[in-house]
Amino acid sequence: MPHTTSAAIAARIQDLYGAALADLEAHADASPRESMLAALLGSYADLELAERNIDFQLARLRQLAGPERVIGPHDASYILDCARRIAESVAVRDAHTKVTGAVLQSLHRVPAPEPPAPASAPAVSAPAAAARAR
Repeated sequence: MPHTTSAAIAARIQDLYGAALADLEAHADASPRESMLAALLGSYADLELAERNIDFQLARLRQLAGPERVIGPHDASYILDCARRIAESVAVRDAHTKVTGAVLQSLHRVPAPEPPAPASAPAVSAPAAAARAR
C-alpha cells in the first residue's frame, strides 16, 4: 500500500534541502550535533515506521479474521490486539504528520548566497606606470 503521507513529507524535506533523502540521511549521520535536518528525518522515520506497522497489523488482522477461519476465544484476543495496535499506530502517524507538517510549513528554502565579486586590482594609470619604469 503506497503511503502518501510519508511520501509527501519525504518530498517536502528533499525539496527544502535540495538533495535526495539518502544523501540527507548520510549528512545528518555525519553531523556531530543535533540539527533541524536530524529532527525532521527522525520524525519522518517514526512516521514511516507507523505506516509500516499499520500495514503489518492490517495484514495480520485480515489473516486472523479471514472468511475461511473459525474465530475461537484464543483468536479473539489476537484480533483485539491487532485492532489496538492499528489504533495506536494511526494515532502516532497522525501526530507525526501534524507536527512535521507544521514545521515544514514554517521552513522555506533560501536562495544560495551569491559569490562575492572577485576583487580586481586597482587600475594603474599610464603616467603612474611610466613613473615606476624610470
